[in-house]
Amino acid sequence: MNRFVRILFVFMVCIFWTGSPAWGGFKLGINDQSGVENHGVSQAKEYGREDPLIDILIHKGILTEEEAKEIQKEAVVLEEQRQQEVQEAAKEIKGKQPRGEIGCWTQVWYQYVEHGKKDGGDLNDFMARRFYLYMKGDITPYFSFFTHIAADRIGQEGLDRPSLGLGSGIAFRDLWITFKLNEALKIQAGRMYVPLTRNYGTTSTKCMLTTDLPFLQGGVRGNIFYAQKVGRDDSVTIWGNPLDGLIQYRFMVAEGVEGKKTDNNKVIYDNPDDNLRFAGRVAVSLLEPEKTWFNKGTYLGKKKVLSLGFGYDTQMDLTLNGHDDQDNRVWTSDVFFDHPLGEGAITVEAAYIDIQNCTQTHNFSELAAGDDAENWYIQSGYLLPGKVGPGRIQPYVKYETVDVDDKDDTDFMTAGLNYFAKGHNAKISLDYTYVDQESDREDQSIATFQLAVGF
Repeated sequence: MNRFVRILFVFMVCIFWTGSPAWGGFKLGINDQSGVENHGVSQAKEYGREDPLIDILIHKGILTEEEAKEIQKEAVVLEEQRQQEVQEAAKEIKGKQPRGEIGCWTQVWYQYVEHGKKDGGDLNDFMARRFYLYMKGDITPYFSFFTHIAADRIGQEGLDRPSLGLGSGIAFRDLWITFKLNEALKIQAGRMYVPLTRNYGTTSTKCMLTTDLPFLQGGVRGNIFYAQKVGRDDSVTIWGNPLDGLIQYRFMVAEGVEGKKTDNNKVIYDNPDDNLRFAGRVAVSLLEPEKTWFNKGTYLGKKKVLSLGFGYDTQMDLTLNGHDDQDNRVWTSDVFFDHPLGEGAITVEAAYIDIQNCTQTHNFSELAAGDDAENWYIQSGYLLPGKVGPGRIQPYVKYETVDVDDKDDTDFMTAGLNYFAKGHNAKISLDYTYVDQESDREDQSIATFQLAVGF
């Protein structure tokens, strides 16, 4: 038997032996606990005459020791390639399989509102502030869906709008389908956040820094200054994360103001020509990127974020407060910073909003449909080092002002405390807000106690 035939014979035997665990052959693997390579790989990398088959072949003169080493190394390389191909095939199959997720979370409140009753008396109110049941799924690598089945302010005194899931009732709050060409280009159709502000345009209301949103964006007992369906609109939105998330953009074409709303025969708003709404937002992440649709209002030291955002929203030729041909325009800029600081973490967020021909009337300020106004807020929190019991404490403060042209200002000053028993999935919050009116409206104190859980 010539040398080539002998080498080929031994090479085939070693491949069979290597790929047959039942026979005690070599196996490539890493111990997850220690990170040490297993016995087979070590022996393959430095042959030590420990394999009885190799000993027999060398003893019979069929194979030299150097030839055995080379063949054995080649066999291990082939096995590594085979394992890699198997893993890649498994990933490809997994990527094509539908995947789904379901989750639920709720926030329950006790709230004291000074002069909160219609007759001017103080109000004590218990409510389920939010209940969200969400479902999402990836049907193919290109198609996915998301929906929230939601109820808000269940039990809040004086509120009963079940068709929107407000006060009593449940509604589909978010509902969209996404066609994803790649990470930089996604087309999303359905009902979703309006891509304008950060705080109610990208941030999940499960993961806010403060107990609730800014007053001009629906916070505590306020309402939202722009046309919306509980902060959402029916639309088509193109968005994505080019440059590996350095930039995130969102551009929406939506309904905005639709039909006519009147009060005592006075037109509050109308869209007689059924003009579309156009809104967009661009954010630049200078540290770690934020690539998801829902951001967090505080990352609790688990992420380093510095984000600069700009948003714009417009709808033309509206009827506002009885005036025809009014163009609604809003622009906003914001900054968000979240970073570990020592053993704790700091969060800072600030935003400025410029409103021309507002579409909505606000119930805590002088802002009315058709008005021009400026709104800005700044809020900050610090996650304290160390634990108290099973969790951690985060105090925060916030200041917000609404400056309506030719009308009196309204200021909102807030201080609060979060206790995170298990991150945003289990937390307790205390919040105190003072509403300072320059008008003849009465100043108010609002105190809120919140329990929040979810998964």
